[in-house]
Amino acid sequence: MAEIEIGIMSRQALGKPLPDLESFKQQVRAWTIRRNAECAKINWQFKTQDARIKLARLYPVIV
Repeated sequence: MAEIEIGIMSRQALGKPLPDLESFKQQVRAWTIRRNAECAKINWQFKTQDARIKLARLYPVIV
């Protein structure tokens, strides 16, 4: 989910070059405030059962 949020931030807030680190921080801070104010949520559709099939060695069945 973190990667999804970073991708959204990259497209929405960091689409253009920023001149310095302070500008980057300000842009990310402003984006974060807006995103939180919108109560944005991720529609996570990858279920545990699907993960067990696709990534069987990483998601062993617990008996």
